[in-house]
Order: sequence, then structure tokens, then C-alpha cells
Amino acid sequence: MIYCQGMHIDELINVPQYSLDKDSKTKALLPLLKDLYSYHIQNSPEFSSLVKVLSAKAPNDINSIAELPFLPVSAFKNHDLKSIKEEDVFKVLTSSGTSGQEVSKIFLDKDTAKLQSLALSKIINHVVGNKRLPMLIVDSKAVFSNPQLFSARGAGILGLSVFGKDHTYILDENLEFSESALNAFLEKYNGQPILIFGFTFMVWLYLFQAKTKTKIDFSKAILIHSGGWKKLKDIAVDNDVFRKSMFDKFGMTHIYNFYGMVEQVGSVFLENSQGFLHCPNFADVIIRNPIDFSEQPHGKEGLVQVVSALPKSYPGFSLLTEDIGVVMGEDDAQNGWKGKYFKIIGRAKKAELRGCSDTFKQK
Repeated sequence: MIYCQGMHIDELINVPQYSLDKDSKTKALLPLLKDLYSYHIQNSPEFSSLVKVLSAKAPNDINSIAELPFLPVSAFKNHDLKSIKEEDVFKVLTSSGTSGQEVSKIFLDKDTAKLQSLALSKIINHVVGNKRLPMLIVDSKAVFSNPQLFSARGAGILGLSVFGKDHTYILDENLEFSESALNAFLEKYNGQPILIFGFTFMVWLYLFQAKTKTKIDFSKAILIHSGGWKKLKDIAVDNDVFRKSMFDKFGMTHIYNFYGMVEQVGSVFLENSQGFLHCPNFADVIIRNPIDFSEQPHGKEGLVQVVSALPKSYPGFSLLTEDIGVVMGEDDAQNGWKGKYFKIIGRAKKAELRGCSDTFKQK
């Protein structure tokens, strides 16, 4: 067992990811989360007011991660929540949303942005390695010229592009598949490991379903993908079907879905070898009963709460999402990764989100 009590956040990120068992992780993570909780109370008047509405425990009275208060992700749509001065705002991230829909606004200072970037790199490098690989992107460069698309897809591409080189987009400006671009890339890197990134529904629609003149071998490729599962489930494509289909057509075995959100950038929950999402050292997941918000035991569905030691410029360290999930196990994943692993079942119904979220609509 690795003993990590009193560990600084930088140290917790730099410890090999997925290496801490339950006891070690709690000893390392809980003090950091309590410090963040206290920090945000002192530095964010709005967060302090929301904590009072929750009648939450004081930081010193918290004895477990599950006792931390949580904000619904919708709070960032209804409030400008930040714990830094206006002049220290380095970047404002926004969530994706359709026209006329409110979006989350996440305020980052330089230190938090740097910390989130470091954390993401430690997670992705765990499966990609430290060497930048030739990279195929299942999207179009036009995503960067469309503000509505850029908030989600563009940010995702930029975030993952640092792990690759010779970035090649296989869709043109009209989102038409370019077999010539794909063939030129594969010919150039014939037999070498490559990195592929795309949003899940686009990988399915524009890569898997692409009509090609020759059979494509992606057996040495690493695919990282996320998002758009609702569109796929509408046509009966779940994660198991997705993985099997990519193997059957392309010989692809290194496939990593991930779960994350703009409200906790950097805290990515990467898919393990069993197809479940896995918590890194500096983040955790708790499943809540949608009726009374009590913690659900492993194996029982509920609302997904995500916690992270990264957000210091804004109070996003403990968030109740709008997703339904279930913890499948802890410290016993088949690939040897330590920590909790879970799966997302789907989005919560509006009735299941009442109560906690409604509290934060008042200002």
C-alpha cells in the first residue's frame, strides 16, 4: 500500500495514475478536498451563500469524501461562480449547448489551467505513452471557424491534439469523408502505432460507416473517443456494440472511451480494459439516491457525483451531474488499475433532478 497522507496536489497527479487503493487514496485526496472546500468558502461569496442554503457541514467536520457538499452542474449556468479576482481570470470555458440554451461558464486562472493540463496529460499518457504519435482526427478543420461547434468539439480536439503529431483531419469543410486524406496518412505511417481521436458518434458515422475501396487495418491504432452516446443508443449502438464493431471491421483493440465535462476539465474518467470508466488518483465518483441523495452501494444505480482536487479558481470540486450511473467495483479491475470503476446508464429524468438543482435557480 502506498501511503500518501499530506500529499500536495502536484504530487498526487505525478504519482502513477490508477496506483492508489481505497485507503491510500482517501488519505491523500480527502485533505485536499477539505482544503479546497474551505478555500472556496473564503474566496467565493456566492459559493459561501450556496453552502448555507445546503446547510452543509463545515470543512473540519467532514470525515469522508461522501460527506462533502455538492453543487448541481446547473449551478454554473445560473451563477458566475469563481474564487479569484476578475483580473486573474485567464480563460473562460463554456459548455456545449444548442441555440438559446444556457451554458456553464467556468473561470480559470493560469495556475488552475496549468494543473488541469498536467492532470489530463498524466491520464492520457498512461495509455498512449510519452511519445507523440501520428494523429488522425475524425472531424473537420472547419470546427475551429464555427463558434457553436468550437465550444465542445474544438476544445476537445485542441485538448487531445497535444498528444499527437502530423494532425490529419479526415473530413472536409462540408463534413464529407476524405478517403484520399486517410490513405495518404496510412501510407505514410504504414505499420506504425497511430493515435485516433473523435467524438463517439462522429467516429461511428464518419469512420466506421465510411465506404472505402480497400480494407483498413487499425490493429496498431489507439482510439480515444467520447460524447454523442445518445445519438448512438437511438440506433441501438451501446459501448459493447461499438467496441466489437471497431474490432470486427478494423482489428482495433486499443479503444478508450472517456467521461468528462467542462465543469471539471482535466478530471477525465478513462475506460479500462473491461469497458468501464475508471477514476484517476485525484478524482472520485459517488452514486447518489435521486430521492434523498444518500450514497448508493456498489451495484446500485443513481445520480453521478464527481469530485476532483483540481478546481481552485472556481468551486467545482464536488458536482452532482445529470447522469445516471453505477459503480461496478473498486481496486479489483482486471487490468490492475486501482480505484473505483463505473458505467454511465444514461441521463436522469427531469423529475430525478428536482430538489437539489431547483434550490440553485434562485439568486
